[in-house]
Amino acid sequence: MAHRNPLDRQILRLAGPTLAALVAEPLFLLVDTALVGHLGAAPLAGLGIASVILQTAVGILVFLAYATTPAVARLLGAGDRRGAIRAGIDGMWLALSVGVLLFAVGLLAGPSAVRLFGAGTEVTASAISYLTISVWGLPAMLLVLAATGLMRGLQDTRTPLLIVGVGFAVNAALNAVFIYGFGWGIAGSATGTVIAQWGMAILFAVSVFRAARAAHAAVRPGLAGVTLAAASGGWLLLRTVSLRLAMLATVFAGSILGVAELATLQVALAVFSLLAFVLDALAITGQAMVGHGLGASQPGRVRAIARRLILFGVVAGIGLGAAIAALSPLIGFTFTNDATVRHELVPVTLLMAVGVPLAGFVFVLDGVLIGAGDGRYLALSGIVNVVIYLPLLWLASASSSLLGLWVAFGLGYIGARALTLGLRVRGARWLTVGSVRA
Repeated sequence: MAHRNPLDRQILRLAGPTLAALVAEPLFLLVDTALVGHLGAAPLAGLGIASVILQTAVGILVFLAYATTPAVARLLGAGDRRGAIRAGIDGMWLALSVGVLLFAVGLLAGPSAVRLFGAGTEVTASAISYLTISVWGLPAMLLVLAATGLMRGLQDTRTPLLIVGVGFAVNAALNAVFIYGFGWGIAGSATGTVIAQWGMAILFAVSVFRAARAAHAAVRPGLAGVTLAAASGGWLLLRTVSLRLAMLATVFAGSILGVAELATLQVALAVFSLLAFVLDALAITGQAMVGHGLGASQPGRVRAIARRLILFGVVAGIGLGAAIAALSPLIGFTFTNDATVRHELVPVTLLMAVGVPLAGFVFVLDGVLIGAGDGRYLALSGIVNVVIYLPLLWLASASSSLLGLWVAFGLGYIGARALTLGLRVRGARWLTVGSVRA
């Protein structure tokens, strides 16, 4: 494949390290899920509620990375490396400010947010315990997001890989010691993760400082730059809100079905998150390559990049789907001792396997349009997708079927996204060249 298309080598050069770094991120959650899962179904279900709240908070602000990458890449493509680094640093200052605010909100409102799910007393207590510790890591996580976006925009995917790899290793070791060695239970899992998050944030800050010094770029906060970073990410923020709304609605529907069903859904979503991050390696490669190509005023090359990435995404989805199908009888044993959860997980993961190629198509196109700075369309189409999904989810909940719930999510919601993104890329309105998208 690489010999037939000259773009393949660059795609693989960027996607390889990005894939490894991205896989490490959901592995944080998988490690937590596996270690906590052996404490029982209630702590596992509690982790599910706390995790979806935390992922919503951080996921909503993922624009700190997704807006930074194409902005930095465009400036780099236009030949302004100093300006590119400076734009990324402004995004990091914005991330740190938002992170501190989010931390304060989490301390005050976190327990109330958990209780809104209406779970049992033991599940709620576990979720509150995990959440109130984990919010201390939110400023670090947002700083990591913005710094990662800067590095990727500079076409540097190796530095994030090294830092996230170290963070994952530290997180796994600390969680094992705190949960079982010290007997802290689910609180130990949260504590280990917070320590690892701050360690990664410090390593990223040092790396960015060195890059800024080499390019003679200022590292102090600039009000105009921070304001511009916030404005440019506004549409992506709305797009992410729509995605998180869909995830929250899915978990809420699962909590209505019962403790075992919610625990099963938590494991399924953790596995799907891992698959999503694998496929996002291509999406983020698209962000960097498309942004760079448009900054260099090469729309024809950008279209070729998009076509090639779609092919890679669908092929990768087929491979991942086959792997999940083959492993479906064994996945449950990794996460829990609960026989009911293990039994219910098998058909859900088999159904998940069917929809993964479609997800590969969706995630790649999402990255291409983010790289093009087409945030407005992504935001508005995201709202349309949720409007389509919620009635499907209601029907699934009414049937009291966990399998039906996954049909609504894995095929209905992902299918709606595939339609809206595919229609956009067929046209040319998303192709805007120049160092800054008009």
